[in-house]
Amino acid sequence: MRGTAIRRAVVAVAVAVTLAGGTACTSSGEPADPAKPSSSAAPSSAPASSDAPAPTGPSADALRAVERATARAGSARVDSTTVMGGELSLEATGALGWRDGLTGTLMITYTGGTTAETMRRLGTTAMEARYLADAYYARMGEEFAKRLGGRHWIKYVYADLEDLGGGAGAGFADQMRNTTPHQAVKLLLTAEDVRRVGDEKIRGRRATHWSGTVGGATAQTVDIWVDDRNLLVKKVERGRTKTGELTQTAYYDDYGVTVSAARPPAADTADFKELLAAQDG
Repeated sequence: MRGTAIRRAVVAVAVAVTLAGGTACTSSGEPADPAKPSSSAAPSSAPASSDAPAPTGPSADALRAVERATARAGSARVDSTTVMGGELSLEATGALGWRDGLTGTLMITYTGGTTAETMRRLGTTAMEARYLADAYYARMGEEFAKRLGGRHWIKYVYADLEDLGGGAGAGFADQMRNTTPHQAVKLLLTAEDVRRVGDEKIRGRRATHWSGTVGGATAQTVDIWVDDRNLLVKKVERGRTKTGELTQTAYYDDYGVTVSAARPPAADTADFKELLAAQDG
C-alpha cells in the first residue's frame, strides 16, 4: 500500500474515529472529506460562529443545567450512527469518559459509502478505537496490518493532526478535545432559535426534546433529548457537506460508568506522521 492509497487510508481512519467519538457539525459546516484531506474543513464541536446572540431566559437556564449535569457525570456509554453523504456511514458503540481529557474505547463498523468500500478492499470493515488524553489509536484488520509491517495499530497524536495537510487536521484536534455530550449543549446554546419541542419517549425513558439552528450562514440543526436528571439521552446533529447531508445520531446511558483504555504496545503501533512521511518521501 503506497502513495495515495496509504494517505487515503490514514485520513479515512482519522475521519471515522473522529466522527464516531463526537460531534458532527462544524463551525464552517463542512466536515472533512476523506478523499480530499488538503482542501476540506475538519469536523469540530467548537461552537459554530454566528452573530446571533446566545439565548437567555428559561431556555438558556435549563440548557446550562443540562450542560453542568452532563459534564459532572464524567462518562457514559455511547451508541451512535453517522452518515456523511455518499462518502461514509458508520456505527460506533462503547464508553467514553471526559473527566481529565478524553478516554475510552469504541468499536467502529463501516456500514456504507465510498470510503467504506476503500477500507473493505484493504481488509478492514471494523476497527477498535482507543481514546487517550494525548492521542487516539485505531486497530486495523489483519490484511491491513500486513501492509504496515505486521503492526495492527495506527497512532494519531492530537497535536500532530494538522499535518494531515492543508491545515485541515487542526479541526480534528479541536474535535477530540471537545467530543463529549455536554459539548452538544454548548453548541445548542449558540442558537438564537433554541426551543423546547416537548416530551417524548427515548428507548423507554421520558425525555424533554430541545432543538435549534446554529452556524450563521450555513444552517446546521442540533436536537437533544434530556432526562429528568438533566442528562442527555439522545443527540442528533445535521449539516451539509459537498457530498450531501451529514447526520449523526448518538444515544447515551449508564452515566458514570468506569472507563479505561490501555495504550497499545509500541512494537505493534505505527505513527500516522511516519506513515505520511514515508509516502511523501
